[in-house]
Amino acid sequence: MELQPTSLEIWQKKYQLKDEHGDPVDKSVEDTYERVAKALANVEESNQDYWYERFYWALENGATPAGRIMSNAGAEKYKPATSLINCTVSQIVKDSMEGVLDSNVQAGMTLKAGCGIGYEFSTLRPKGSFVSGAGAYTSGPLSFMDIFDSMCFTVSSAGGRRGAQMATFAVWHPDVEDFIQAKRENGRLRQFNMSLLIDEDFMNAVINNKDYQLVFPVKQSEVDRKLVKGELVKKKRFWEKQYCDEMGYIVDEDGMILCQAYKTIKASDLWNTIMKSTYDFAEPGFLLIDQINKYNNNWFCEEIRATNPCKLAARLY
Repeated sequence: MELQPTSLEIWQKKYQLKDEHGDPVDKSVEDTYERVAKALANVEESNQDYWYERFYWALENGATPAGRIMSNAGAEKYKPATSLINCTVSQIVKDSMEGVLDSNVQAGMTLKAGCGIGYEFSTLRPKGSFVSGAGAYTSGPLSFMDIFDSMCFTVSSAGGRRGAQMATFAVWHPDVEDFIQAKRENGRLRQFNMSLLIDEDFMNAVINNKDYQLVFPVKQSEVDRKLVKGELVKKKRFWEKQYCDEMGYIVDEDGMILCQAYKTIKASDLWNTIMKSTYDFAEPGFLLIDQINKYNNNWFCEEIRATNPCKLAARLY
């Protein structure tokens, strides 16, 4: 069956290998199949000719690998700094200027290689929080997301493929309403897919029409210096204990993390805001994060807090 005109156009724009002058190296779709099949077969320790034939047959008969494989496999001569990995998940975006900028650099290099990338931004303290080291108040996670958004637009515009980013954000974060409605601002965060991390506490509060507290962890140093002004509450730990210890957050023996309550809301009201935004803008997405971790086969060595831009659960730690 011949390719439809739209399929041929997509191949030409995204997967046809071209040289530095824009001239086609792959003269036909069959040339792309041959390039990819050879690259895959060359990994095999033996019987490479046999595997080349099998891979070529599979490609010719409808087995289509991920986009970066189709684009970059066997293309080292022309694109030596690219990757065959379609989507990745970032390191933790640490709640410090150094942490944010380091993650931004890593993300830029990842996007340059052609990969998509996902991050959790609810690790960053809410807007208006005091930053003792700088003697100032933070502008919050959404403003730092703008930096990643601009970086993605710039890098992708030079690399030929639209950059793909996923931002996840916890439903308990004090800035959650800003996150939900961010794309209502014309042109804002257009390089992101966005999804909420929905925990069981929130879902139970919605079902039972209960109040729900928006919180953020407190550091031992903040407690000692009496910088915490809101009510202190405990919540089931949501980040890896090693990271909590590194940041100075207080986790007890029962795995509960001490937080400051910033605001108490009706869970059903927030639910309605989420549903309205999803209906109007198809975002944010909805990730039942406790269920994801419950059924994660690697539960013993990792805690998932973000996904790749295809919204498949991916590794964070």
